[in-house]
Amino acid sequence: MPPRRRDRRRPRDPSPETSRASTSAASSSSGSRFRPALLAPLLLLLLLLILAALHFSGRLSLPRPQAPPQRTRLSVHERGLVRRDVSASEILAEHATVSENRSRRHFRNPVLAYVTPWNSKGYDMAKLYSTKFTHISPVWYDLKSDGNKLVLEGQHNFDAKWVSELQSNGSLVLPRVVLEAFPGVVLMKKKLRDKAIDLIVNECRDKGYDGVVLESWSRWAVYGVLDDSELRNRALQFVKHLGKTLHLTSSNLSTHHHLKLIYVVPAPRMKELNNQEFRPEDLLQLADSVDGFSLMTYDFSGPQNPGPSAPLSWIQYSLKTLLAAKGSASHGHSHMIFLGINFYGNDFLLSKGDGGNAITGRDFIYLLDKYKPSLQWDEKSSEHFFVYSDKGLRHAVFYPTLMSLSLRLDEAQDWGTGLSIWEIGQGLDYFFDVL
Repeated sequence: MPPRRRDRRRPRDPSPETSRASTSAASSSSGSRFRPALLAPLLLLLLLLILAALHFSGRLSLPRPQAPPQRTRLSVHERGLVRRDVSASEILAEHATVSENRSRRHFRNPVLAYVTPWNSKGYDMAKLYSTKFTHISPVWYDLKSDGNKLVLEGQHNFDAKWVSELQSNGSLVLPRVVLEAFPGVVLMKKKLRDKAIDLIVNECRDKGYDGVVLESWSRWAVYGVLDDSELRNRALQFVKHLGKTLHLTSSNLSTHHHLKLIYVVPAPRMKELNNQEFRPEDLLQLADSVDGFSLMTYDFSGPQNPGPSAPLSWIQYSLKTLLAAKGSASHGHSHMIFLGINFYGNDFLLSKGDGGNAITGRDFIYLLDKYKPSLQWDEKSSEHFFVYSDKGLRHAVFYPTLMSLSLRLDEAQDWGTGLSIWEIGQGLDYFFDVL
């Protein structure tokens, strides 16, 4: 059975989100008066009780102040931290100490870094380590249907100063656009197809971007587009048309540089590829129209089937399947692949039914500090994990380590692919040393 894919657009934080309290005044008789002064102490008492309950439950994870990373002359490799027999105490002691040489690149191929508004640390990491990233993709836009019209949402996320600073450091900025619009509107009506492309291209030109990262394949799979041969062909033609239009448009850098398109594709999961899989022939059909493929080799496991996030054997299978045999036509396009690397992890519930949450580096450190678990190395997946119990319930936590990341970077290097990191606001500080 193929593992179940979960949407990586907004990983759920195990911490409770702050919600706005709403109050409504009840109708009173003409003789009664509302006294706000009496209500304030009651609300304060209620808030304190809620915070106390969350604290004692161990799940209160309000933003904790983070000390600035400490600097050292030595890299994580030189400090001997990239190994299988790693301990919780070592990670707690070392994760915030990074090499002072931020410009040194260990991984020489292109690196695409995703940044999300809901993990704002990524904005700072993008600037701090910009020399390690050839491409940076802020997750800002959704192209949606509004009746018979199309609307590009997300313009409010644009940060001109941040984009300019990254570009001045040599990184290309390509915001992600998710094609949420109803396929019957975008694919079947030429006028609206052209409108969708115009909205994307014009936004790039107006904001000074270097292109876009487009995500649409998973949405088309949900709508059944990929099971219909005519619609599937129209979908591929849409991507090709967008790519060619971007390539004809000059970028903000100069008239000699044109806008780029990176296309997000799922990693193969089935031995016999079905219509919903992105296949080698699809790659060949799009290769002349796009500048790269962001391959989602993560989210292998989920709450219904707890386990590793991205087994190395599955990554190898995905590359072999998508690029086919060495010497084939598709294998020559390995340089176009941005191999997906996760900087997030998962905390799975193993008792009393299925469940689990995505966790960030901050959550991972919190769990290590609270439970002092023993980390285990899974040879089959080449990932670390640990098990802990809370209130009689057993949990399994899978989160990247320097060793698991290093092995995946080696795999990408061997294949000649780049990297795509989802996403840099979720990782530990010393992860950037291996890039």
